Amino acid sequence: MSTAKKFAGQTAIYGLSTIISRMIYFVLTPIYTRALPVGGNGIFTAMYGNASIVNAILAFGMETTYFRYLQKRADNKQQVYNNAFGVVIAVSLVFLLFCLLFLDDIINYMQAGVVKDHADYSFYVKCFLVILIADAFCVIPFAKIRADGRPMKYAFVKCTNILFVVLFNLFFLFGIPFIIGHHLIGAQWMSGWYRPHWVGYVFLANAAASVFTIFLLLPEIFKLKLKFDSAMYKEMFLYSWPILIANISYLINESLDKVMLKHMLPEATSDKYVGIYGVCAKIAIFLSIFVQAFRLGAEPFFFSHAKNKNSGDTYARIMNYFVITVALITVAVVANVDILAVVIVGKQTKIVNHHLVANEYWSGLGVVPLLLFGYLSLGIYMNLSVWYKLSDQTKYGLYISGIGAVLTIVLNWIFIPKYNYMASAWISFIAYATMMILSYVWGQRNYPIPYNLKKNLVYIIIAAVFVYLSFYVFGHNIFIGNALLMLFVVGTYFAEQKELKAVFIKR
Repeated sequence: MSTAKKFAGQTAIYGLSTIISRMIYFVLTPIYTRALPVGGNGIFTAMYGNASIVNAILAFGMETTYFRYLQKRADNKQQVYNNAFGVVIAVSLVFLLFCLLFLDDIINYMQAGVVKDHADYSFYVKCFLVILIADAFCVIPFAKIRADGRPMKYAFVKCTNILFVVLFNLFFLFGIPFIIGHHLIGAQWMSGWYRPHWVGYVFLANAAASVFTIFLLLPEIFKLKLKFDSAMYKEMFLYSWPILIANISYLINESLDKVMLKHMLPEATSDKYVGIYGVCAKIAIFLSIFVQAFRLGAEPFFFSHAKNKNSGDTYARIMNYFVITVALITVAVVANVDILAVVIVGKQTKIVNHHLVANEYWSGLGVVPLLLFGYLSLGIYMNLSVWYKLSDQTKYGLYISGIGAVLTIVLNWIFIPKYNYMASAWISFIAYATMMILSYVWGQRNYPIPYNLKKNLVYIIIAAVFVYLSFYVFGHNIFIGNALLMLFVVGTYFAEQKELKAVFIKR
């Protein structure tokens, strides 16, 4: 089997659970838009924006470090596991202690001046402490499952987690109101404390599901041995800390715009606009899903094939098909953006109190093309990042992501007050595109890989032209958009048919 075909298989297997889980979150989004007020979705978006940055700190760059040192220290895999998992546990416990000591200060920060909701935000923060610590404890066990080549186990745990998220959400948002409304058993008790349309139930559901995931991973957790190799850890730390900073910087690019919108816009409208931006960003989830699936398959694959003679050619071929795929997904999402908007947020107009009013979420659709090209750039950057991970030059990951983070912070600070969330969408694209370009330039100088730059640029430019025509010129007309998509698909097939056949040739 060709290495390209093997990689495609691994990406499909490990990415399938991610696709399923993210698609279920996609299904939950229209539930949230209907069950929660726009401001509630804004709180949801801002809370998870902060949490994603903390997640990177707690993981401490140990996931990538674990994969790298399994390859470097293949004779002592158990100690690599002990070190990586031990660090994550220690960092998580220190973080928890810090949060408990400064709990009121954290709550006040999250409120962003909304004094009347102190009790609610106290509950939100406590839920997220549970989510963050539980998720951190699962990082290295999940990495071990991937490294051991057990995709079915990985998929089972991930999908079970999502199943519980869905069930808990449905119970709190719809099950309890049904029980109360139909006077079923427990209705009187529930009516005494239940609050309709409260976002806190979403956080509670996610916290319960995260705790349950720990129980599913207990077989992996119990493989931890309380034996710490300080000499090995020093090496791992030197490798991991630039990745930690790079991951934090990447998540600043990904999430800080929501946090800044929450704090920089007027208090009366901040939750509404963050909600619109966050929900419309979910339309770009299809490309985000593919990028995440690619990362799950790519990281262990790249490390395991680093010593192969033709590894550079393999990485270049993978890049070719990655660019083609993300370009096609980008055009497809924009071609069908109106359908996706109806599914996620409802029709463009709705009846409220017998009056026809505009659906506020539709005003944010302009962010979708920009976020899609941001994700396209991010995916290419993740593909390119193989050079500094394999050459142990992780400091470059720090530099690249740091520059992206600085752009995100400075440009959002300058432009949010005037351009609201549209500024954040543009800046997200600019930051990821900058990171992509820097990684390519520095990578070719330090660890050359024979990427087909001209070919990849052609596909990206064609995608950009088709997206511009579909969304801006033809007003996201579904028929014209899909005609352009089919033209892209047919042209790609004829251009790539020889290479496609070669991928499936056994060697």
